[in-house]
Parts: sequence; structure tokens; C-alpha cells
Amino acid sequence: MKPLRNLVLLFILTTIACVQEKKTNQEYHPEKELLLNREYLIAVLDTIWQEEQNPIRLRDSMINKYGADSEQAQKYQEIYERNHMINEKKIRDILDSYGWPNKEMSGEMGNRTICNVIQHSDNAIRLKYLPMMKQAVNEKKLEPSFLVRAEDRIATERGDLQIYGGQMKYYPEIKTFNVWPVYDPVNIDKRRAEIGLEPIAEFLKNRFDFEWNLEEQILRTEAFKKQQQKNK
Repeated sequence: MKPLRNLVLLFILTTIACVQEKKTNQEYHPEKELLLNREYLIAVLDTIWQEEQNPIRLRDSMINKYGADSEQAQKYQEIYERNHMINEKKIRDILDSYGWPNKEMSGEMGNRTICNVIQHSDNAIRLKYLPMMKQAVNEKKLEPSFLVRAEDRIATERGDLQIYGGQMKYYPEIKTFNVWPVYDPVNIDKRRAEIGLEPIAEFLKNRFDFEWNLEEQILRTEAFKKQQQKNK
């Protein structure tokens, strides 16, 4: 009977060890619990949104008051950059583990938060998740406007004309912001309407308090294309 008791004891110990190992492995990936708890996922995304947007709002306020090169503006830019490094890791963990969450799981602000973090990352990150974003649009998990915003950002980072006009740039030589040059500015509102976006003048005024001047933008696009030809 003693060998039998030893065998039973060995089986119990082995079972306990396996359970403990499984629990330990799960502890290395706490983000995998997120999508099992809707409230927790929404809370995480809400915190990320606040950590991204609060310093940006304060930075922009300082830019309006003291200028883009001021110490006051740089202070909040540095806070934002520190927060963003942490937030990007959290978003990548969620997407890499589960793919794009549906709206029911991520809440009303979930898509905006995820896309905002990806938008503010470097082009390698945007390109990595672009296929996932396209799939999410096809599966009705993501509004097309978020996808085209990322595509415009990728284009500007590559030095290409943007398509929908959502990207602004600070030009140090004139110390002001302007729209990154747009492909075919005359028909930009037609392209924007096709995917449910408001007219470019309305968007820029509401988002950046910037006045869209079609004639000016046509000239800037032509100058941009000429410079591209010279650089080839």
C-alpha cells in the first residue's frame, strides 16, 4: 500500500505544481484579463485618454499664450511624451493580445483613445497597426474617419501630400501652423464627404481655429509638388 500512497501523493503534488505554473504564467500577462472585464477595460482606456489629452490641452494653452517655443509649452510637451511612452505600451499589449476590441467592450471613447495613441506614435507603429485598423473598419468596429486620419499622418511623415487635410504642421520659419499640403485641394470636400467627414473649412476652424483658404492651399500644393520633383 505504501507505493500506492506515494504514487497518489506524487500525482497531487504534480497537479498543484501545474496549477501554480498556470497561475504564474497568467500573472505575467495581466492585460489578458482586460477584455474579460468591460468596466476595467473602459476604465483603463479612460485613464489613458486623460493622461494623453490633459498635458496636450495645457501645452496648447501655453502655445497660445507664450508661443510654441516657450518653456511653458515645452514643460507640458515633456509630460505628454513621458505619459505617451507608457500609454503606447498599454495599447500595444491590448491590440497584440486580442486584436481590435468591439465598441461594446471598449465603450464610447475606446476607439478614439486607441487611435489617438497610435496616431501620436511613430510611423513604424502606425504602419504596424494599419492592417488591423482596416480590418476593424470592415468589421464595423471602427469608424472610417479614424483610419483616414492615420493614413494622412503616415503620408505626411513620408513627405507625401495628405488626402483629407487633417494634419497641421508648425513652420518655425514663419512661427505659425498651417495645413500640411493636400492632394487636389479643389476636391477635398468631396473626398471628405464620401467617408462622412465635415467640410475641411469647418473641421479646421473647430479643431484648430484655422481659416481654410482654397486659393492659398492650391498654391502651396503646387509649390510642394515642384519641390518634390527637385528632390528626386
